[in-house]
Amino acid sequence: MGLTQEKVAESIDKWLFYGSKLCRLFQLDELYLTTPQKARFYHYYIPVFVWCEDQISQHASKFKDGEEIPPLVIGFSAPQGCGKTTLVFALDYLFRITGRNSATLSIDDFYLTAGGQAELREQNPGNTLLELRGNAGSHDLPFSVETLTALSKLTKEGMKMKLPRYDKSAYSGRGDRADSSTWPEVEGPLTVVLYEGWMLGFKPLANEVVKAVDPQLEIVNKNLEAYYDAWDKFIKAWIVIKIQDPSCVYQWRLQAEIAMRQAGKPGMSDEEVKDFVSRYLPAYKAYLPTLYSEGPNGSHPNHLLLIEIDEARNPIFGI
Repeated sequence: MGLTQEKVAESIDKWLFYGSKLCRLFQLDELYLTTPQKARFYHYYIPVFVWCEDQISQHASKFKDGEEIPPLVIGFSAPQGCGKTTLVFALDYLFRITGRNSATLSIDDFYLTAGGQAELREQNPGNTLLELRGNAGSHDLPFSVETLTALSKLTKEGMKMKLPRYDKSAYSGRGDRADSSTWPEVEGPLTVVLYEGWMLGFKPLANEVVKAVDPQLEIVNKNLEAYYDAWDKFIKAWIVIKIQDPSCVYQWRLQAEIAMRQAGKPGMSDEEVKDFVSRYLPAYKAYLPTLYSEGPNGSHPNHLLLIEIDEARNPIFGI
């Protein structure tokens, strides 16, 4: 990221201000942060926020004085359970406390309705990858285009729109689009859209490559061809969170479900978690190597930040 000690020293007050605000957000005492907590804030969340600010400045500089500046859409491509939602939560908060309007979206918000999912199951009998929501084919792409296009026009004060949300608990966990009366509202002028998802930026591969991973991926790979125009082309800056081994996803999901059960909320059993994650693993095995080596579909190296994390979800630093 080109952040030297000298550069940070020049704006140290800003960094400390962001740090104190994050402590408040996560209800931590800034005088008693543990070393991992300090690393999470000062070596991860705040540097990423500074990078996002720089990307927004570069984006705004492409427009002339008086021209309406559409919000910059930043895509976060990262596996489930790796902490991307918490990162986006922190960044959204930092944008708001520094006086900028931001919107958060997840690819989950564009899943097909329960009825649409049932149709998808019927059209692909026996394909476990399309039996439940998740893989390419299980999203409402026209709805994605409609939403992202509307957000790009939210450039003036007084303009408002509702952001779609998905209810994963509906229909005994099979899920359905949440009622629009529950959707949060966002106001213009919008500076940034933080758009996150486990398969953002995946590129379709040659058929023989995906069939070698899992024959059921062939139709998923075909479905993926429509995703660039529906999602990726709207994204002008990318953050990719890289993991060393996709099997981490199983452990992370298990931890989340155990925490939910301990909190008295309905959570999946260990066997259900295994079954759930197994439907995503073929796509991870097929598409992550290309995502990591070439970047997301349509990305530019100057607008791409790759962050590698360990099993504890902390960034790994090059020496």
